[in-house]
Amino acid sequence: MKVVIWGSRGSLPASVRADIIREKIFKALFMAKDHHLVTPEAINQFIDTQLPFSVRGGYGTNTSCIEIRNGDDFIICDAGSGIRDFGNYVMKSGKTNCHFHIFMSHLHWDHIMGFPFFVPAFIPSNQIDFYGFHPELKDAFINQQNAPHFPVALDYMQAEKRFSLLQPEQTYEISGFRVTGFEQSHPGVSYGFCFEKDGKKIVYSTDSENKEDSYNENYHLLQFYKNADLLIFDTQYSLEDTMYSKQEWGHSSNIKGVDLAVRAGVKHLCMYHSEPTASDEILDDVLRETKDFAMAYAYASPLKVSLAYDGQEIEV
Repeated sequence: MKVVIWGSRGSLPASVRADIIREKIFKALFMAKDHHLVTPEAINQFIDTQLPFSVRGGYGTNTSCIEIRNGDDFIICDAGSGIRDFGNYVMKSGKTNCHFHIFMSHLHWDHIMGFPFFVPAFIPSNQIDFYGFHPELKDAFINQQNAPHFPVALDYMQAEKRFSLLQPEQTYEISGFRVTGFEQSHPGVSYGFCFEKDGKKIVYSTDSENKEDSYNENYHLLQFYKNADLLIFDTQYSLEDTMYSKQEWGHSSNIKGVDLAVRAGVKHLCMYHSEPTASDEILDDVLRETKDFAMAYAYASPLKVSLAYDGQEIEV
């Protein structure tokens, strides 16, 4: 089973300007000045082993969209701008008669904005099933493509589209997965999802604020996170921000992610929904600091920690 991150930023897409790219090139060349790099092999080894991720790559620009690969159908969470890149990947693969299952955490714009540009939705032989908990699920997708907001109506996208309302904490059998949704604290309410199959468990829990009650032993999210092989968790803000300036904004922190993951016995914590104004260097620092904290906090049960980036593939 594999998870592919197509969009990892929160709130709105992040920009990559020319000066940011130039700065990366400068740093790479400066770090290479004392190395004898005359072969492609030497250059690749230098890039892979000597350059920090913020220089050799970056955490991406797209908003929320992940894919779970296991089986013939496509399992997707959220339709942020990342779903455009996912759709282009599907089209390049040459696959036809595709069946997409799209699970919606909620209907804020950064989580639906990519769907008008999802090319497979224009193919009549494809099927798209949307799943969510908000009664406005279908209306949200219709309205964002109605005039004057967009020139192409949802009905013009000729793939078969169906919208299904689910019930929280009820388990459904969908495309070979046992899928359970659970309510989270977020303006307008968001929902996380547990996906279970063949003894593996993946939890997608973005746009969720964890308040004072999250310190309780019986905090309700712990039962859904319990023993997850992978927990994709909202860490848009710092712990200080969530406690003061951005309280009630509906997002969590890296420190809270480690706390809940350790208490729930999670194997791999993937930090997600990153602040769009945070530079790649800042996110490098967040990842390093979180790993250090997790090592000290979870010494009895090591927790793997990563920070989601566009194009990341995670084996589960």
